[in-house]
Amino acid sequence: MVGKPAPDFFLEGVVSTESGKEFKTLSLKDFRDKWLVFFFYPADFTFVCPTEIKGFSDNIDSFRRLNAEIVAVSTDSKWSHLAWIKRGDLGNLKYPLLADFNKVTSRAYGVLDEEKGVALRGLFIVDPQGTLQYQVIHNLDVGRSIEETLRVLEALQSGGLCPLGWKPGQKTLAK
Repeated sequence: MVGKPAPDFFLEGVVSTESGKEFKTLSLKDFRDKWLVFFFYPADFTFVCPTEIKGFSDNIDSFRRLNAEIVAVSTDSKWSHLAWIKRGDLGNLKYPLLADFNKVTSRAYGVLDEEKGVALRGLFIVDPQGTLQYQVIHNLDVGRSIEETLRVLEALQSGGLCPLGWKPGQKTLAK
């Protein structure tokens, strides 16, 4: 799917507002003119998922400095998301948790484990024009790396050819 338009989505979930947490429907179009780190996780009230969700939230300023927003999605309901947030497992969550309860978006992004009915750990980076620029899918047991996600985002934004192990600030290869 890399290099093609990212599948659109219309999902309701929990977002942070000045008055607290509320339900809101978001779509891909809401993130035009920004980079989007769009990731799927298997389920609320689990063990690996909160480590990722909290980690991305703790590092949101690093993503926003790169004109990127973060959105997380699971096949749980918006009510489950809200209960999990209220229980305190996710700390001060700074980005939306969306509910793909009907599993349409998980299927569109190719991350739905049909047998288990949950999304695999898929992470997608969408550019400001809505083109999918990066995707990685882990199995249910392995969490993702925030550092690697930031590195890839910066590499995509560099406009250069980035060799193995490239890090921000290093030279890219000539085109």
